[in-house]
Amino acid sequence: MPDLPELLAVATPVALPMRVRFRGIEVRETVLFRGPSGWGEFGPFPEYADAEARRWLAAGLESAWEAWPEPVRDRVEVNATVPAVPPERVAEVLAGFDGCRTAKVKVAERGQSVDDDVARVAEVRAQLGPSAHIRVDANAAWTVDQAREALSRLSAYDLQYAEQPCAEVSELAELRLLLARDGVDVPIAADESVRKAEDPLRVAREGAADLVVVKVAPLGGVASALQIVAQCGLPAVVSSAIDSSVGIAAGVALAAALPELDFACGLGTVGLLDADVAERPLLPSGGVITVADALAMVRADEQPGLAGRELTGERRDWWLDRLTRCHALLS
Repeated sequence: MPDLPELLAVATPVALPMRVRFRGIEVRETVLFRGPSGWGEFGPFPEYADAEARRWLAAGLESAWEAWPEPVRDRVEVNATVPAVPPERVAEVLAGFDGCRTAKVKVAERGQSVDDDVARVAEVRAQLGPSAHIRVDANAAWTVDQAREALSRLSAYDLQYAEQPCAEVSELAELRLLLARDGVDVPIAADESVRKAEDPLRVAREGAADLVVVKVAPLGGVASALQIVAQCGLPAVVSSAIDSSVGIAAGVALAAALPELDFACGLGTVGLLDADVAERPLLPSGGVITVADALAMVRADEQPGLAGRELTGERRDWWLDRLTRCHALLS
């Protein structure tokens, strides 16, 4: 691990505007740095405490100072991501995900209703057709009863799975049983219950999920995420955390190294950004991102998109102070 002065000397906090509001974010702030192995990214969301954010730093340092595991595939299928937009904006959003035949649709947005969710998912199905895969993501916003009602209605659109419909592992387990009793065939995927948990294996032990969603940064890096997937023993989907192309490259490295990968991965979210750090953003082409493109991204000598995107003043200091605190925790 680099010492703090070495890390601060190469750290550049940046602000990347977004095309659409996502997770309440309109401008994505993150920190980029380059080490001997390539570029790394440190962008935990502002509300995360340092104890959790330090894992994001570990992942960025792995990318910039270490080596990723060898890939077992040369390309990764990618899903489109549809924020909680009104139906009339769905086509516009999907147009940013070239060739993607799977879509993850955000639901349970604060201030919206299940009717809004149904209208959005119905429009995605209409745009992509009957053969495409659709999954929904509630970001742990529903109670068990709310999830039961909503998924009963949304199941009419042939959902591939529902991601983190409830917050607690016990609620996910209860919901799975209730949906089975209701004859509602919607598998449950655990996201926050893995990446934000002190015990990421609990979902598997308690039968609370059919699959797990893993993200490189919150789990401390590619190697750490691979170990968690192996210990869970459940099918995995790799997703992102509104990363720049640098962070997406790490996600591609994880997806490429998984022994089995049966689902499209949520690694197309650079398409939600209005600007990126790379001259050629890491976007899906024909519904896939290649490992070669991901490696070229992280090993590039420069990231031209950094110019003019640098944070200054209080926001720059805030991120560098946070980087310093998380580095101390890792040390």
